[in-house]
Amino acid sequence: MPQLDDATRTELEAAAFRRLLRHLDEHKEVQNIDLMILADFCRNCLSKWLVAAADERGVELDYESAREHVYGMPYAEWKEQYQQEATPEQQAAFAARQAAKQETRDA
Repeated sequence: MPQLDDATRTELEAAAFRRLLRHLDEHKEVQNIDLMILADFCRNCLSKWLVAAADERGVELDYESAREHVYGMPYAEWKEQYQQEATPEQQAAFAARQAAKQETRDA
């Protein structure tokens, strides 16, 4: 996207991020652990990235507010309504993913 000016690029990136949030909201059946196993990020990661971006710009944004934005509701409410207990298979896949990441770091 080198042909785009910075403002347009930022607007497009922001629109894509908003669409990602809508997509995740439309697919609440996709658990955070599934996202972590497959893509190495989850809704909580997005929240942390928002807080970090705010910090970089000197803007105050607390983690709970960021999570509420990402989840579309208070996290405790989302967790109660939509989060399922991780299955043994999910836990094993997540542990394997984490171990593979560590091996890559140690190499």
